[in-house]
Amino acid sequence: MAKKQKYYVVWEGHTPGIYDNWQKCQKQIHSFPAAKYKAFDSLEEAKSALKGHYTDYYKQAARTMEKPARTSKSKIVADSISVDAACSGNPGIMEYQGVVTLTGEKIFYQGPFKGGTNNIGEFLALVHALALLTKLGKSGTVIYSDSKIAIGWVRDGRAKTKLEKTGENSILFELIARAEEWLAANPVRNSILKWETSSWGENPADFGRK
Repeated sequence: MAKKQKYYVVWEGHTPGIYDNWQKCQKQIHSFPAAKYKAFDSLEEAKSALKGHYTDYYKQAARTMEKPARTSKSKIVADSISVDAACSGNPGIMEYQGVVTLTGEKIFYQGPFKGGTNNIGEFLALVHALALLTKLGKSGTVIYSDSKIAIGWVRDGRAKTKLEKTGENSILFELIARAEEWLAANPVRNSILKWETSSWGENPADFGRK
């Protein structure tokens, strides 16, 4: 089946406008601080969006990532999964996974990757979880992460890593590009909440290597 045509609106980037593929869009947002962009299914939608303000299209994502006041472990949402990453060195060998929060049952695992960072792993884990839950139609399932940085990267739609691309870690940059493309093309419907380690103990997806 042919991939559905997407149109990418760049409100804030090197050259704002509408781009008909991800590669062109990516050039406009790469290394641009606080770039604002989003994918649309039709050219008409994209033209209408470009005339408007990007905040009209980011309200839902902002709401799903609001941090609620949670202090008691009994308040943990039962219908949830937790994600985490581990990295030996910075950069170093990185891996990430997602588990059922209440049971610790592993849902997915990726790695190990050479020349990565923990923040990149946390970001990829979140997007992996979002894509999986979207595919399964489980928009009501909460995702927990203990990384404020990764949650912020997902909210902004891109990984703001300062890691330099090398032959060793080139696959990670391919995965980052795919994750950013997914975020640009799909609304974030699942709530992403901060795992409160100080109140609840270690993230259920933690690799236990501290």
